[in-house]
Amino acid sequence: MKAAILPVTPFQQNCSVLWCEETMRGAVVDPGGDLDRLIQGIEGQGVALEKILVTHGHVDHAAGVAELAERLALPIEGPHEDDKFWIDQLPDAAAGYGFPPARAFTPQRWLHDGDTVTVGNLTLDVLHCPGHTPGHVVFFHQPSRLAVVGDVLFQGSIGRTDFPRGDHATLINSIRGKLWPLGEDVSFIPGHGPMSTFGQERRTNPFVAD
Repeated sequence: MKAAILPVTPFQQNCSVLWCEETMRGAVVDPGGDLDRLIQGIEGQGVALEKILVTHGHVDHAAGVAELAERLALPIEGPHEDDKFWIDQLPDAAAGYGFPPARAFTPQRWLHDGDTVTVGNLTLDVLHCPGHTPGHVVFFHQPSRLAVVGDVLFQGSIGRTDFPRGDHATLINSIRGKLWPLGEDVSFIPGHGPMSTFGQERRTNPFVAD
């Protein structure tokens, strides 16, 4: 699996493009905005998008989902339905944070722990990792040892839990119980900032280090 990171929105959210090298078919994860630049970047990779994947319903990750799905006729998969209340608030959140107008959406498929999603000939595992938001999911490609973790974990930090229905203890349990068992060699793309590995965070992250 190949991956590219395209930061979008004033929040510099890491929108990711994942694709299968055999088929050059791909998925865009968390298209939060800047859609024209996003589409141009994806076309520059020679990738044909086949779906949109969403880790959670916050505005910087999801504000562009409905428009991109409509423009490119793409199905939406994710997040877990416990984030529906965040998705329903997207129009107000976009206005409140100075984003372009955004629409709520209903994915073709809500995702649950243990589900899989396909990208070309690739299969990614879905892990439900609540805490930052109640319906947050993570995507993991076992053969590539790569995870897309949204706002669950960052290099040197963890997701905020002071938003409605966030919970600090739940987030810590998600990281330690769902992410660490995948292996210290797993690299991850966070929702913001640089990539890291689970092993590096287990050693040095002040919030979740062993």
